[in-house]
Amino acid sequence: MSDILFETAGRAGIVTLNRPKALNALSEAMVREMSEALEEWERDDRVKRVVIRAEGKAFSAGGDLRAIHERRAGGVDFFAAEYQLNARIKCFPKPYVALIDGVCMGGGVGVSMHGTHRVATEKLVFAMPEVAIGLFPDVGASYILSRLEGEAGLHLALTGTRIGRDAAAGLGLVTHPVDAEHLGDALDRTVEARDLDRALAELTAEVEPRDAEAAAVVDRAFAGASVGEIVERLGEEGPDCEIAVEAAAAIATKSPTSLMVTFEELRRGRERSFLECMAMEFRILNEVLDGHDLYEGIRAVVIDKDRAPRWSPASLEGVDREAVEAHFAAPSGGDLDLSAFTEPAEAA
Repeated sequence: MSDILFETAGRAGIVTLNRPKALNALSEAMVREMSEALEEWERDDRVKRVVIRAEGKAFSAGGDLRAIHERRAGGVDFFAAEYQLNARIKCFPKPYVALIDGVCMGGGVGVSMHGTHRVATEKLVFAMPEVAIGLFPDVGASYILSRLEGEAGLHLALTGTRIGRDAAAGLGLVTHPVDAEHLGDALDRTVEARDLDRALAELTAEVEPRDAEAAAVVDRAFAGASVGEIVERLGEEGPDCEIAVEAAAAIATKSPTSLMVTFEELRRGRERSFLECMAMEFRILNEVLDGHDLYEGIRAVVIDKDRAPRWSPASLEGVDREAVEAHFAAPSGGDLDLSAFTEPAEAA
């Protein structure tokens, strides 16, 4: 059976990620097939909205890292197709509903969080952990994370911290928190309801508010002018501040180059439109594919599984500023073609 399925029912086009044994990791074929389906449904007046769901215990844990390692720089075609899919979702002229149950990371974020309706259960595990493998938060994360309240987005980006449904709803990442027992109802209502917003709102569950004290720590520390200053500020919070200690420990294990590029990415993302963010991410991606740390990170996590990556450079102090800037220059193969997309007014 195919790794991704498409059907129409009632008022909706339904996408089902169907690769549960691989935690629904996205392959290039899945990405291209989904783009084709969305393009077709955009023109089909019988399809009033699109819904994406997944089989198994995970929504999608990201992209196929082993394939990226094997293809090396040749993997740029996969990322170009994936980023264009992200743009198609964000610019889709009809409601796009993501039903998220379980792990949603990396590429899974790209096919869910750009939708108009993000429905998630208490089983949600959201994260953008790319700096742990020498990559950077991509698939539009420079747009999403840079617009979260305070410095929450930079905290998620630099630490790879996992958060659940309630925290994600508190940050606006989830628009409709529901209980898992009602996820089938959410699908039925998306397919059949005349008034989609009202139908989903009726299923919404109460969530716990954000921890104000922890949020204040994040805002103080991650407002630093560099990754190094952020680490210093985390240390100043003291050994009894759990969130600061955990954040500093997490940052210490990540690729120094990825950390510094990610910091710059999110700061620049605040001032860019969605499509400008996607173009920027593609530039960063090209430089990363020509580098060392991504392949070393995948080796350590996916291939050898020794969890002991040897980053180069190995420290923040060793990362050259010009090397960081090179990630934001136009790639030799040209910029990402986003000419087919017009982003919604609220995203500009």
